[in-house]
Amino acid sequence: MSGGLQIERIQEQMRRLRLGRSIEQLPALLEAAAKRELAYSDFLEELLATEISGKHERNTSMRVAMAHFPFVKTLESFEFKFQPSIDAKVVRELATCRFIANAENVLLLGPPGVGKTHLAVALGVKACGEGYRTLFVSAASLLTMLTKAQNENRLEEKLKALTQPKLLVLDEIGYLPLDRAGANLLFQLIARRYERGSIIITSNQSLTGWGEVFGDAIIATAILDRLLHHSTTLNIKGESYRLKEKRKAGLLGRTPALTALDAPEEA
Repeated sequence: MSGGLQIERIQEQMRRLRLGRSIEQLPALLEAAAKRELAYSDFLEELLATEISGKHERNTSMRVAMAHFPFVKTLESFEFKFQPSIDAKVVRELATCRFIANAENVLLLGPPGVGKTHLAVALGVKACGEGYRTLFVSAASLLTMLTKAQNENRLEEKLKALTQPKLLVLDEIGYLPLDRAGANLLFQLIARRYERGSIIITSNQSLTGWGEVFGDAIIATAILDRLLHHSTTLNIKGESYRLKEKRKAGLLGRTPALTALDAPEEA
């Protein structure tokens, strides 16, 4: 009985120290330590490791929620065999998040449905796990946000806020053309983040077509100059995952693989 009261007192002290994971697992940890006849220092080490693991999981979950991903995907669930044009070694290197520490960028180019957003989100989730503040936003939403801020004389405030995350994931550049004003707003953001924070961009357009996307070749060149200075470009070839699933269901006949977009492997 006294042992149970002692555990309750210990748990209350742990609660005051905000050792949440350890509180939950203390009885099981004590029982396992007794069976294994652990030394006091070994038990304390395991207890602290349990708490650190719990804090890491909670902090990662919080950063993932704050990133506003449209869904949560992992690199482990990406079908590299289905997209052999992707060098898995390059992706594994990106997953270390060293590119974020170095304020470098990643461009994921390819036709619709080949897994660009999956990879972008998965790398964003890795960044959250490494402790980096991350934000996901579609190009259309970003331009709406910046235009609204400009109309309300809050553009400087909004640009400053968008510069804070160490990683910005900008999805679907090129799906809709931009007018000159929109292209200029995007340039301002990319210029602010240049060599200060990383950007992952997904686009269905080749880099040579960005002049048409932005409606201004000069602005497109200025944007690419900053994005490509320190960057890795993955050019994804192949068939759409969504078409593959429809074909499996017998809803489509066989179609030829989509061709690659012209972009360098590294920049």
